[in-house]
Amino acid sequence: MNFFLETLQVLLLSIWYNVESFIYFFVPMKKKNIAGEVVLITGSGSGIGRLMAQEFAALGTVLVLWDINQEGMKETAKLAKQSGASRVHSYLCDCSDKNEVYRVADQVKREVGDVSILVNNAGIVTGKKFMDAPDSLIEKTVEVNTMSHFWTYKAFLPAMIANNHGHLVSIASSAGLIGVNGLADYCASKFAAVGFAESVGLELLATGKDGVKTTIVCPYFINTGMFDGCQTKWPRLLPILKPDYVAKKIIDAVLTDQVFLLMPRSMYLITALKNILPMKQGILLGQYLGAFNLMDKFKGRSRKQE
Repeated sequence: MNFFLETLQVLLLSIWYNVESFIYFFVPMKKKNIAGEVVLITGSGSGIGRLMAQEFAALGTVLVLWDINQEGMKETAKLAKQSGASRVHSYLCDCSDKNEVYRVADQVKREVGDVSILVNNAGIVTGKKFMDAPDSLIEKTVEVNTMSHFWTYKAFLPAMIANNHGHLVSIASSAGLIGVNGLADYCASKFAAVGFAESVGLELLATGKDGVKTTIVCPYFINTGMFDGCQTKWPRLLPILKPDYVAKKIIDAVLTDQVFLLMPRSMYLITALKNILPMKQGILLGQYLGAFNLMDKFKGRSRKQE
């Protein structure tokens, strides 16, 4: 195809895709049926992981729960069964340990079958300034928030590719799109998680495996206890998100094959501005939005909450 024809094609398709997006802004997209799908959720012993499990359960899925908290998983399993899950399977798994991920994944394949919806949700935060964070905690942050995604993809993606059917869900963060003072290790791990998920999604499209979908979730702070003490400067513009709301939005994104989900909606504008504004103006905007002081009163999740 010559330059003129290919350029014309891009222009015409761009116009159509924008019209299509505008239409879907007013007309809800059709939701797919996931009844009977095997859904694996890491970090499902509490917080958003537990709420997503309940939401997926109500849709008639088979749930596979992974966590390092046995008691938390038991509670999630009970709630999921009450919500309508056809089956619930729970496995202790430290997602930061590659060998353990592969071992437990093999067990899941034998006992449950192929996973068709993988939700990488497990995450941790140190909440320390970079120079104050011990090396061990920095390594653990990257192992849980980033490297675990590599190992779960390696374990479960081959079956999705073979069937050209599946869904990869990465619970990242708005801190994976915009740097935040006091969250250097966390931001680095979430930036990596976003880049990894987006790149694998493109690999799948390039190889014709368009039946394997990707959803990348980038929420602002969620009121689950993980970021207890953090304060938002302008609650109307950047509210601390309610867990139930976030869980429902994630499930809706999966059901409509939405690639990127940012919450609240103001994050779409803020992210766009960050990428086009001059650096000094971007820093000024960050100061205005409170990005320099978000972590000043960070306490994090207490042992009792865990």
